[in-house]
Amino acid sequence: MRDHFPEPPEQPGAAAEPVPAVWTGRATNRVQWLLAVAGAACLALGIELAVVADWTSGVVALVMSVVGCVAAGLLMLYGTLAFVHVAVTVDSDAVEIRCGHIGLPRRRIPLSTVVHAEVVPSVTPRQWGGWGYRWRPEKGTAVVVRRGEGIVVTLGDGLRFTVTVDDAEAAVRAIHARLAPRAA
Repeated sequence: MRDHFPEPPEQPGAAAEPVPAVWTGRATNRVQWLLAVAGAACLALGIELAVVADWTSGVVALVMSVVGCVAAGLLMLYGTLAFVHVAVTVDSDAVEIRCGHIGLPRRRIPLSTVVHAEVVPSVTPRQWGGWGYRWRPEKGTAVVVRRGEGIVVTLGDGLRFTVTVDDAEAAVRAIHARLAPRAA
């Protein structure tokens, strides 16, 4: 199935750039820090309501307010901090995608399952329904942390995985370099 794998386009007059043993790239979205601040504010409001509020009037409403603020704050904090940045690593075995500060969610795509990789000049959150880890039946799966360039990896079963990453061309060159010996 690798016989139809296209070689990366050669730049006229350009020498082939060396491919590192392990390629790493990253994409960051600083706007999401504002959402993290809003989440922290919701969390702080919930804690303040729990500590300072007069519990003698309307306990049910107060508990609902506290739980709602704390839950909304935690969800906003996790949702934004998990997708403030994405790290992509291409080594001899796989393409690995790690999100956020603790690397979760994470996806490891063995190169043995990859049949094609290409640069996408413009990936937008709108195309995927927002920021984060997304799935669309007609498009596949994506990790979108910002608007801009990214890569699309097509797997042997026809599924596609898109990820926004800086210097997407270098990522695709690294993938192609590792697939080329296998195609021969």
